[in-house]
Amino acid sequence: MKLTQLFQKAAELENKTVAVAHAEDDEVLQAVKLAVDKQFARFLLIGHREKIRHMMKELDIPKRHVDIIHSETPEASAKIAVQSVKSGNADVLMKGHVPTAVLLKAVLNKEYGLRSSHVLSHVAAFEVEGFDRLICVTDAAMNIHPKLEELKQILENAVRVARAVGVQMPKVACLAAVETVNPAMEATLNAAALTQMNHRGQIKDCIVDGPLALDNAISELAARHKNISGIVAGQADILLVPSIETGNVLYKSLIHFAGAKVGAILAGAKAPIALTSRADSAENKLYSIALALCTSEARQEEE
Repeated sequence: MKLTQLFQKAAELENKTVAVAHAEDDEVLQAVKLAVDKQFARFLLIGHREKIRHMMKELDIPKRHVDIIHSETPEASAKIAVQSVKSGNADVLMKGHVPTAVLLKAVLNKEYGLRSSHVLSHVAAFEVEGFDRLICVTDAAMNIHPKLEELKQILENAVRVARAVGVQMPKVACLAAVETVNPAMEATLNAAALTQMNHRGQIKDCIVDGPLALDNAISELAARHKNISGIVAGQADILLVPSIETGNVLYKSLIHFAGAKVGAILAGAKAPIALTSRADSAENKLYSIALALCTSEARQEEE
């Protein structure tokens, strides 16, 4: 599967709106233009009205697909954008030229935010050359050193995202440095526990195995060399990392060493959040919008 296939899935959805917090960012607005050109979303742009209008004119973004709400500060923009999603005026939240911490403060606000009973976690869907499927990596940005219950919820968030893009029974590899359970290595203990929870039906709609090293999770040849069998070995759709350091290094390695394309969102809130780095390209921001829209539709169907 290719990330571009998400465009068609998003285009089939009706009347979807993306609220962009502090939208006066060139790469963000280029992604907005691409999405408008492909006709898979409307946009509610929150930020300095005149700056946004000027940038829209420069980029030739059609006004008929865009509404603007004026805001002077990133904090005010984040609040308005979150409230727009909470009230149903938008379906998806997107980070613009606003610090992640400011956006998350608004998302987690008890009065008007998008807090749910689930752990909030980062899910990135990668298109890597040489692979016939999207590979999800979680969690590269939110949870520093998650414990077992948090890992379970992070895994479940990723499964929902994978299913939203068409993987009906995602294969989940719980990553560690080795393939055997070692009491001195917490990652292997948590991986084994999650695998057992899956076998007992405590984690549903996926197949979980671990601990698995990265090579054995994505390479059937590597798995055979180490005599590792099972449905997940060499065929993982989701890579569950044990800590933010592992996830962040893997995420950036795929982009900068492998030239991978990526769409990334925060899952676990009441609506998906397209959360990209300021350094991400307009193309990757576009993939994130499409991924968020597809996940939003799937979440509504679950509810």
